[in-house]
Amino acid sequence: MASSTINWAKAQISHPLSSSSTLHSDSSPTSISFKRRQPNRANIVHSALHSPSVLHFPNQTYQNPIIPVDQNSVNVEAKPKIHRHPHWNLLQKAAAMALDMAETALVSLERQHPLPKTADPHVQISGNFAPVPEQPVKQSLHITGTIPSCINGVYLRNGANPLFEPVAGHHFFDGDGMVHAVTIDNGNASYACRFTETQRYLQEKELGRPVFPKAIGELHGHSGVGRLLLFYARGLFGLVDHKHGTGVANAGLVYFNNRLLAMSEDDLPYHVRVTSSGDLETVGRYDFDDQLKSTMIAHPKIDPFSKQLFALSYDVVQKPYLKYFRFHPDGTKSPDVEIPLSVPTMMHDFAITENFVVIPDQQVVFKLQEMITGGSPVIYDKNKKSSFGILAKNASDSRDIIWVESPDTFCFHLWNAWEEPESDEVVVIGSCMTPPDSIFNECDESLKSVLSEIRLNLKTGKSTRRPLISESEQVNLEAGMVNKNRLGRKTRYAYLAIAEPWPKVSGFAKVDLFTGEVKKYIYGDRRYGGEPFFLPRDDSCESPEDDGYIISFVHDEKNWKSELQIVNAMNLQLEASIKLPSRVPYGFHGTFIDAKSLANQA
Repeated sequence: MASSTINWAKAQISHPLSSSSTLHSDSSPTSISFKRRQPNRANIVHSALHSPSVLHFPNQTYQNPIIPVDQNSVNVEAKPKIHRHPHWNLLQKAAAMALDMAETALVSLERQHPLPKTADPHVQISGNFAPVPEQPVKQSLHITGTIPSCINGVYLRNGANPLFEPVAGHHFFDGDGMVHAVTIDNGNASYACRFTETQRYLQEKELGRPVFPKAIGELHGHSGVGRLLLFYARGLFGLVDHKHGTGVANAGLVYFNNRLLAMSEDDLPYHVRVTSSGDLETVGRYDFDDQLKSTMIAHPKIDPFSKQLFALSYDVVQKPYLKYFRFHPDGTKSPDVEIPLSVPTMMHDFAITENFVVIPDQQVVFKLQEMITGGSPVIYDKNKKSSFGILAKNASDSRDIIWVESPDTFCFHLWNAWEEPESDEVVVIGSCMTPPDSIFNECDESLKSVLSEIRLNLKTGKSTRRPLISESEQVNLEAGMVNKNRLGRKTRYAYLAIAEPWPKVSGFAKVDLFTGEVKKYIYGDRRYGGEPFFLPRDDSCESPEDDGYIISFVHDEKNWKSELQIVNAMNLQLEASIKLPSRVPYGFHGTFIDAKSLANQA
């Protein structure tokens, strides 16, 4: 996932626009009250939980924000507001009216053409992919089984949760970021979920409709060009501000330097704080005390021994297309290292070893000119050669980078990498995906994600690749991790989501990377989860590598209830299940902050 929301809209013009109306779906009898917390002043919206039915969209635009409501069974107290802007002058008001009319005409043209599945809201955010309202803290949740005594802290998971109904195209990765938090305190549990209040979110909330681009769902073809031009015009007239961030912060989470950071690669991270009650509050866009001047991808890596954080930033309009940098444990940033790339590459993830960073330069690239001819700017370039760049972690420039070709390799995620000096090789573990751009563009071929070992020889410049699982046991494995205490070192086990039936997750697999043995934990009939998060029992490298627990949200599509499951990673037995007070949509990546670290938050 992701989001992997695309940063090029920011670089191109910063954002396009869209319109909105209330999102509707059939609902269960249980209604919930949504009240936006302070310091934000907003309406109370009574809404009901989604059922798995297909979403229904009304024709009118610019109505209530967010949350699925069932007009037949729930009273909606909040009336649609007419948003006035007393700070706009007459010229701005006239410009806003003219641009709104142009947008209405554009939307009318867009609706005359069918949307591909990768941009159809009825596909992308139906069922348990659909958004939910914020939830204040609910304490004393019902627990089945016993939560292991070593688990004290908060499990957090990020995800895409659109505030407004899409007017045109929408990809699941396009939604506003929402963090779900389960706090565990000596065997007791609480739950809360909140939007990450990005600059994009705050502006759209104030305006009462979306005005920033849906980077994957909307920005393609001639209509995408039109949306960019419209948004650029709004920026010129001062109707929107794109100078302080355009991203959705919906993909990754990392806890570093006493701060929880929510990320997507189209912006800087956002600092989110966990309160003493277990609630969440957005502190703001975080630039590491004015050190970070560019975006940062959603999968930075923390070395378990040096405690440094390593990251990349990519640009799709101007060179350098890629930069590498790192942060010391105290938050001090290194100078940027410019990585030479001939074309802007989709760079969602990378890997670290003890001494190197491993940078994938693959065949999914950005070609903005494709929009002029009616296509998507994210394409698979079959003429390009995939390769991995091996660069010293402490490099001050890219002169000594070693590029090793790995033909026809596209890994959306890399699970680990390590060095084998005796053979002059760097070993990379990743899930190789075909067709490479199937997440972004509709295609006839079914998606296949093969867990693979890629060996990069630093002396010969050659590579080999092999599947780690036998053909008879092959399943799509996406989203997961290895033991974080051994990241960048040789690991035996990986814990990965069984992404079947794609894009749902029916369980997770514990894979022995040495033997190829696969042990599966299946959630059960019409029960689906997400990323399996491995939590070591302790931070000791002396403990067995698989001594820990798998934590994952699980949703039951039969009764429309969600829970958090805690599974023993050694024997794959369920230890505890925490019943949640509201539905948790399928989402992206998570992290765990222990109680001691929580107490030391900045």
